[in-house]
Amino acid sequence: MKLKKISYSKLNSRQRENYNFQKIAAKLADYGFNAVRLSDDWQGADAVAIHVDQKTFLKVQVKGRFSFDKKYIGKNIWIAFHDKDTDTYYLYNHDRLLKKLPDVFRYVSRKGSRNTPHISAEHRRVLEEYKF
Repeated sequence: MKLKKISYSKLNSRQRENYNFQKIAAKLADYGFNAVRLSDDWQGADAVAIHVDQKTFLKVQVKGRFSFDKKYIGKNIWIAFHDKDTDTYYLYNHDRLLKKLPDVFRYVSRKGSRNTPHISAEHRRVLEEYKF
């Protein structure tokens, strides 16, 4: 059998969600985490990631882009996404990063959510420490 790579842009939304989870899970494995996909969001998470140290446990929301949402505030959610512009993966604590971005915080407080497929230079600098 000869394998043929797929085109992300040709996937439907459910297929993209599965694809994004598999890519994030593989990256998390490089850092000692076992990611388990949940069939239904649990406390805002798409997945849980358990570290080999058996002490670290993350509730992970897998996104296709840089995102914040009012519904994740106070839930200790970690957002994982792939920046397609730079082929970089990020994992950040939603609330901690939201506090570092007052412009985004104000927007989310008013509108409920904010996401973007293209990250500004300023936001990219703040995200630097969350690359993985």
